[in-house]
Amino acid sequence: MLIQKLNSPTVLNDAMSTTITAHTNLPSQTYWATLDKELWIRRLLILLVCIWLLVVVVLPLFQLLSKSFADADGRFVGLALYRTYFSTPSLSNSLFNSLFVSVLTTCISVSLGFLFAYALTRTPIAGKGFFKAISMMPLFAPTLLNGIALVYLFGRKGLITLGFFGALPGVEINLYGPAGIIIAEVLFTFPQAVLMLCIALGMTDARLYEAAESLGAGRVRTFFTVTLPSIRYGLISTVFVCFILAFTDFGAPKVVGGNYNILATDIYKQVIGQQNFAMGAVVSVVLLIPTVVAFIIDRIFQRKQVALIAARSVPLVPRPQPVCDGLYAGYCALVAFLITGFYLTAVYASLVKVWPYTLDLGFWHYKFSGTGGGGYAAFFNSIRMSLYSAVFGTAIAFFAAYLIEKSRQMNSLRQTAYFLSILPLALPGLVIGLAYIFFFNALGWNLSGIFIPNPLNFIYASMGILVISNIVHFFSVSFLTATTALKQLDQEFETLSESMGVPFTKTFARVTVPVCIPAILEIGMYYFVNSMATVSAVIFLYSADIPLASVAVANMDDAGDVAPACAMSVLILLTNLAVRIGYGFLTRRLKTRSQAWTGQ
Repeated sequence: MLIQKLNSPTVLNDAMSTTITAHTNLPSQTYWATLDKELWIRRLLILLVCIWLLVVVVLPLFQLLSKSFADADGRFVGLALYRTYFSTPSLSNSLFNSLFVSVLTTCISVSLGFLFAYALTRTPIAGKGFFKAISMMPLFAPTLLNGIALVYLFGRKGLITLGFFGALPGVEINLYGPAGIIIAEVLFTFPQAVLMLCIALGMTDARLYEAAESLGAGRVRTFFTVTLPSIRYGLISTVFVCFILAFTDFGAPKVVGGNYNILATDIYKQVIGQQNFAMGAVVSVVLLIPTVVAFIIDRIFQRKQVALIAARSVPLVPRPQPVCDGLYAGYCALVAFLITGFYLTAVYASLVKVWPYTLDLGFWHYKFSGTGGGGYAAFFNSIRMSLYSAVFGTAIAFFAAYLIEKSRQMNSLRQTAYFLSILPLALPGLVIGLAYIFFFNALGWNLSGIFIPNPLNFIYASMGILVISNIVHFFSVSFLTATTALKQLDQEFETLSESMGVPFTKTFARVTVPVCIPAILEIGMYYFVNSMATVSAVIFLYSADIPLASVAVANMDDAGDVAPACAMSVLILLTNLAVRIGYGFLTRRLKTRSQAWTGQ
């Protein structure tokens, strides 16, 4: 490993000799002037990161909050709109409904995800890679597709409702309401739970289990005294992440929510249906409060987390237990079968001519003739937007993480930049979209009788605002991913570079980026896939000239064109899967070359 080589006495002595030589060769004033210049450049760049985040996160959010205290004419009315909201049962009930489906979804998805992750990390079952790959499939699909597929399965003319066209007894559920929303949200949050719990369960010291076994503890007691305490912070984070995702999702409830209102769909109805932007701002703030509270609690618990893997830790190797292993393998196979069958149903439905009367297969619905939404123009716009989001989002997130993580001194400025960087994690996509309407669409602001024009108004209703909204929406996860990768690099790289008078930009380009290329590529893939599938962050921002695929799905579903909506959703899913597979093949060689220093 490179770190081990750098810590060897020979390399350190050479580095110290080089440093001394560099100090000797450089005049004292020149050396300190170079350090001072580097420090000011870093300060300026971090300050620019803070300004950028203030403009694209804080100011739009402030504009949204201010709109919730004003009426439709812009007059300040204080808490009047909030009193109207909570005194109107049809509106205030949405808060309870959202909390109910989110809590139930979290309990189900975390429980199912824990069993699945436990099977992947704590048992020697075969096919782990296959099972994990299948479990990740919902990440590549818009949540609208989850609702549409449920309609084809459990709707009034659904495949299971009709008993597979009469071959079996039909099973009917009350799909349009909390049942449909919860099923769709469990499918949406399940991969997130599996990913996080796999990481938590994978970081285990085998010596703890050996000690428990030597003390005569049984499996159940070991589970409650060793396993759960060791993953408690990861489990808590999983709970809050699943809750936030389910609480703020818009796609699936829009399709299968029926008359069961939740906050996310209420925002859409207020803004798009009634053009009541003031009440839309109020509902957005109500949606934002539980999300922010959950986010703050999660961060508090994460700060309490301590390192569980010490230098002398021993990896846990699962022992074969035929009966338990068979049960876990069967469970994983069942989950993989259900997920695969779920999306194959969507593909099949998109090819059927007239469901369920004419079951001839073809690509009629993929022509998108006679439907709204923009057709293939919307699809290619989404690809273009996703590429822009991936390129610019990755560059901004990684460079911001580098400046904050690898700079010294400037603690207050770095902490401010870090806080602003993780703030978008607590912002639902609908809230970002509505805040951007208020901020970027404004011609200017009156401050004490002085009109200040908005210099950013020109990007409203353009591709630029769509890309910015995606960058902000998915910024925090990308930033934290980059920070994690950068933490693995020894600070001595920067220290030696500074002492030798090497500009930090050269160290960044020649050392940091090549070593972190796997993380950079993963961030780019994360941006592309999520930008293709998202609907909440862009549904308020797209224009008639720039239709998008995910928004087209929502519009076609509104118009009753369910089959074309399903076809567009399948195109998004297949595109993301193809890009992910192609990315794996195309970057394998690049990773091998850039990671040659690892010796693997």
